[in-house]
Amino acid sequence: MAITRPKAKNAEAFIAAAPDAEPKPRGVRKGNKQQISLTIAPGLLMKVDELAAEIGQSRAAVINLAIHRAVEHGLSIDGLRKQGS
Repeated sequence: MAITRPKAKNAEAFIAAAPDAEPKPRGVRKGNKQQISLTIAPGLLMKVDELAAEIGQSRAAVINLAIHRAVEHGLSIDGLRKQGS
């Protein structure tokens, strides 16, 4: 078995590994969208699926619509209201 030298990191990889480097985007890009992982309570997921079937949309479309409305039009949680941007 021959002894081999480890591959040297190039300068870009070295800089990217620095603690103050710009963080890498998480998730997978799909076209102009970013895929994320989401955990949701089974009961709430069932309601989302029912709503999606009712309006003829996919689960992802209903979740996207809800997020869009919360961000653009504000969000009310237990009487507290946060206006969208």
